[in-house]
Amino acid sequence: MLDYAEKLTLRPWDMGEADVIALREAGFSDTAILDINQVTGYYAFVNRLADGLGVELEGFWSDTDEKV
Repeated sequence: MLDYAEKLTLRPWDMGEADVIALREAGFSDTAILDINQVTGYYAFVNRLADGLGVELEGFWSDTDEKV
């Protein structure tokens, strides 16, 4: 799944039927594959919107002293 999401994010023009088949063979249903695709695409879309508009992260994202 992560290989699929990475490829879709970085090289969407290289995606093909084989990528979907690999997810099916790994046990993902067609609904799950659609979910993976939509979430990956949504994050790429939102990040590009924010980057294109110069939106900066809130301060708490860069706080290195924050405890988890």
